[in-house]
Amino acid sequence: MAVVLLLYIVAEVAAVWAVSSLIGFLGTLGLLVVGAFLGSWLARREGARAAQAFLATARSGRSPHAEITDGMLVAFGGLLIMIPGFLSDLAGLALLLPPTRGIVRRGWLKRAERRMPNRLIVVDSEVVDKDTPHRPIIEG
Repeated sequence: MAVVLLLYIVAEVAAVWAVSSLIGFLGTLGLLVVGAFLGSWLARREGARAAQAFLATARSGRSPHAEITDGMLVAFGGLLIMIPGFLSDLAGLALLLPPTRGIVRRGWLKRAERRMPNRLIVVDSEVVDKDTPHRPIIEG
């Protein structure tokens, strides 16, 4: 994990350096600030949409799996946009835009399904009538 973090930092610095050499320091700084503001606005908007979709699905009685996943991806995309750097902004933007978020969601859910064991869990239980008095069973 430390190697992945180090590679990310090196790639992010290289991207900022390349953009800075093209448009200058102030232009790069301005682009990072504008990206953070636009990204936070987009994250708020998409987060509200994801919350409304979740509530509508829950009210209709359907399972809101996709809406919950969309909400988590929007939150993660918003977090990535708040991290300074161009690569994190691009990844966050990909998670905030609905078409690319749908692709990421489908891939994530397929991966989760593959990793889940296909086991059937049986719970041994009994139905107790609430009108009959309940006596504790002491096993010893």
